[in-house]
Amino acid sequence: MPTLPRSALAAALFTLATPALAESPTLALPIDCALGQTCYIEDYVDLDPGPGQHDYMCSLKSRDDHRGTDIHLLSFEAMETGVNVLAAAPGRVAALRDGMPDTPVTEDTRDAIAGRECGNAVRIDHGSGWQTLYCHMKNGSIAVTEGQQVDSGTPLGQVGLSGLTNAPHIHLSVLKDGDIIDPFLPDAEPGVCGTATGPGLWATALPYDRAGLFTAGFSTAVPDFDAVKSGDARVTETTPDTPLVIYGHVFYAQPGDTMRVTASGPEGEIFYHTETLDAPQAQLFRAYGRRAPEGGWPPGAYRGYVTLERAGQVLANRHADIIVLAE
Repeated sequence: MPTLPRSALAAALFTLATPALAESPTLALPIDCALGQTCYIEDYVDLDPGPGQHDYMCSLKSRDDHRGTDIHLLSFEAMETGVNVLAAAPGRVAALRDGMPDTPVTEDTRDAIAGRECGNAVRIDHGSGWQTLYCHMKNGSIAVTEGQQVDSGTPLGQVGLSGLTNAPHIHLSVLKDGDIIDPFLPDAEPGVCGTATGPGLWATALPYDRAGLFTAGFSTAVPDFDAVKSGDARVTETTPDTPLVIYGHVFYAQPGDTMRVTASGPEGEIFYHTETLDAPQAQLFRAYGRRAPEGGWPPGAYRGYVTLERAGQVLANRHADIIVLAE
């Protein structure tokens, strides 16, 4: 998800450093979901001090200057049903914000949220300079008050779509004396990765896999790989008489991994397809779709999902949207 800039709520919390870890909190999963089943980790802290990025295992699951851990739901429907955000450790609510709408960010709305990119959020003080920050929560869901004492697992609110994001998830930042700490590699030296030997700050070691999805999108024909990589394959509006095709751009898949592609529109599901990746490369894409039915697609909004799985565990999930215009 997009990088969180400096803001009043974040209180200049975002300098990557290696502080002393004495009295560090032990963290529980900050969301009421099952990793690999109903949620997955999309992005980790960027440990590359330069313009590039790498996660704590020296792989691709981060973005330049990303300052937290992003745990995503598998669908917008799950967000609408309600998934609780949980305090990762005991502490006191130091700051909060509510009242921002759950709206995917666009270029047209980016300026309107300047300074509030974290969206609806809660910041918890755990003592000894340690804090956790929970971003992008659902509008009206904040369930705690400033100054309130919370325990590990206390519901803080629900996963939402507020601030600088376009998919439902919780962004968790961990801080020590105002410096960003990667909870998977809390003693990391700047630029160092791949040295994790235990659970980090987590009470229980969380699973990691380097495979994932760069992107997913709708097109009106099976695109070529160059168009997928450049973004030129993406179509956001079309007419009722065109095919609807969804593609997914995968990295580091293994033989036997499964890609699932689904799409729905105003009248329900339009296709469901699974494919086993028998001999994947470091990068690949797959596409699946349908020709327009007789009479054309009903006008309206269509949404698709591409999911990468291994042995029944979700490794990555991306959504795509397209509008079929009325003739």
